[in-house]
Amino acid sequence: MSTDLSPLLPAVERTRLDRWRDALLADPRGLRLWSWLAPALVTLVAAVLRLIDIGNPHQLVFDETYYVKDAWSQWVLGYPSTWPDNADERFAAGDTDIFTGIGSYVVHPPLGRILIGAGMALFGADSATGWRIAAAVFGSATVLLIYLVARTLTRSIPLATVASGLFAIDGLGIVLSRIALLDIFLTFFVVLTFWFVALDHRRTAERWAALWVAREGEAPMWGPILWNRPWLIAAGAAAGAATAVKWSGLYVLAAVGVYAVVTDALARRRAGIGQWPMDAVRQGLASFVLLVPVAAVVYLSSWSGWLFTDGGYMRSTPVASPGFWSWVPAPLQSLWAYHEAMYKFHVGLVTPHAYASPAWQWPFLIRPTSMYWHQDDYGVNGCGLPSGCTEAISSLANPLIWWAGVAASVYLLVRFVLVRDWRYALVLTGLAATYVPWLLYPERTIFQFYTVAMLPFLVLALAFALRDVSRGVYGGSRAGGQVFVVGFLVLCVALSAFWYPVWAGLPVPYEFWRLHNWLPTWI
Repeated sequence: MSTDLSPLLPAVERTRLDRWRDALLADPRGLRLWSWLAPALVTLVAAVLRLIDIGNPHQLVFDETYYVKDAWSQWVLGYPSTWPDNADERFAAGDTDIFTGIGSYVVHPPLGRILIGAGMALFGADSATGWRIAAAVFGSATVLLIYLVARTLTRSIPLATVASGLFAIDGLGIVLSRIALLDIFLTFFVVLTFWFVALDHRRTAERWAALWVAREGEAPMWGPILWNRPWLIAAGAAAGAATAVKWSGLYVLAAVGVYAVVTDALARRRAGIGQWPMDAVRQGLASFVLLVPVAAVVYLSSWSGWLFTDGGYMRSTPVASPGFWSWVPAPLQSLWAYHEAMYKFHVGLVTPHAYASPAWQWPFLIRPTSMYWHQDDYGVNGCGLPSGCTEAISSLANPLIWWAGVAASVYLLVRFVLVRDWRYALVLTGLAATYVPWLLYPERTIFQFYTVAMLPFLVLALAFALRDVSRGVYGGSRAGGQVFVVGFLVLCVALSAFWYPVWAGLPVPYEFWRLHNWLPTWI
């Protein structure tokens, strides 16, 4: 828990929360207890929300029709296979080995499917729980990671609990953890990348401080090149894993690379290095070596099943004009040709879709994705309600958390301009890496649920903003700010409870489902 009291804090009447905080700080055993109890509890809540009746519905919903069957054939064969027509019903009925063995053209790297396939291998390919268990595990683990990121940035247990707790109860995180799509795995590895970057920043800052003390304030012309940065290497590996789930992980790799170069440059300038600009270039080259090769190795390793078998799609297709590439092994030539085909697909994807949502709409929560909708009529085999029962799965975020998070990210940007806090910069970098690139493709068919990768950074921004409110940073009483924050969090929980049935596909009266459609575009 942070003990850094900002000079901006006004002198106000002490509250119960203040006294509780001081008592906790005075008791190291209590602090140690909460340091593990808080993340354990919030992760447990997340797991319960994601695992309750996860096997319902027992049918392939939305794009599970691609990822589940591809994951299973890839697990069995080493590469995704094509399936016969109308295979979804037979697969859901337990006829899971009817794949043809002919390589299937898939447009995402293999790691996400490997993880889905591992869950199916453990719980059975004929089980809807087996299809989705890996997503639930990684979604719950993402909550824990958000806690660790926030704790690393601030050392504050309350802030870390709020940030991770908001993600734990948000519908976007819940829905993407309850169906077998790729985006929750991408989100996990993105957050893991930024946690490693935060750890690297703290470690390098401590090394710069120790170096400054050792030299008694004397500033040399050139600084040391820092090669011993295990957390930066780990960040490269995590970004490589993110890219091995979806190519959008490349933006994260580029973003953390830029962040590392800029923060290293600023650290050298603050240390008084005479040639700090060129010194930063030298360190930047070293950081590139630490980040990028390990990311490439992790990414290439995810293709090992395709490389070491012969049946994958385009497995025997060489590059069109080998030329210089003739010395490259044939499997890698085929992999390059496959990547060219995948790239053409992604940049040319403009197929109309009823739930498509361009990136400019995302901050306004205009068009969430309906993953599943079913209605039972009243009757002997129905649900027994006069208007029938509706089951829905919508990737709608908790509106209060989402809109407040968007506002908080703008606030955090202003705060960064004013105080130049590296922690704010890291959160904003994560948000930019997961959102801004999508603005470059206004015509491409994309969906609102892609924003699950943005959500961790929105809740981190929101947690920072709520902390400032609770401290009364900009006037008003500190007690009043704390009451507001508590009321806000209670309202967030209440809204999540209201929305949970239509995130989890639980049967509800039709009128109750209609109450959730605040905007006509939410249907």
